[in-house]
Amino acid sequence: MTFPFSACPAAPRAGLLAGLLLSTAAAFLAPSAAHAQKYITAAGLRIGGGQYGLTLQQKFAPKATIEGLALASSREISATLLAERHFGILGPSLNYYLGAGGHLGHHKDDGTFGGFDVIIGAEYKIAFVPLVVSVDFKPTVEINSADWARFPTAFSVRYIIIKEKTSFLGGIFDGKDQKKSKSKKKDKGKGGGLFGL
Repeated sequence: MTFPFSACPAAPRAGLLAGLLLSTAAAFLAPSAAHAQKYITAAGLRIGGGQYGLTLQQKFAPKATIEGLALASSREISATLLAERHFGILGPSLNYYLGAGGHLGHHKDDGTFGGFDVIIGAEYKIAFVPLVVSVDFKPTVEINSADWARFPTAFSVRYIIIKEKTSFLGGIFDGKDQKKSKSKKKDKGKGGGLFGL
């Protein structure tokens, strides 16, 4: 869904987008104890907002990903790059994310265009299957386009290419196991008896 420049006053739209950008910046800086996504790399298909295309997410920090989008519609093509922060909801299988970035594209009538994006979405890792499904809302500010701003929603399905390695029961016993293995190594190093056996 798109709104032309004359559809609503510029001040409320600018305030809305500024608020989303500030919220996104605060989310990236805020600590979060919950686990986030269960994958390192995932790629798939995205559809919505009158566009369809490809999506690729790559984890670069414990709770953050870079997402690249290659999108097409009947009259334009575009590429978008977003940095996203993930927050767990009831464990790592379900989470929501906030992000921001930018896009470049080409429209058959208007030529080259660009802009700035913010995104808020939710994703779910389907149990026992290497698939992640997500829905998102990604408002944009457009530069050199017939539309001043756009407010699309979309649905994505991604296949997990590289899975996040997790330990049994989320690592509850990791600390104890590491201490035991260190003490065993020390005992072996000391040796025993007359001949060091």
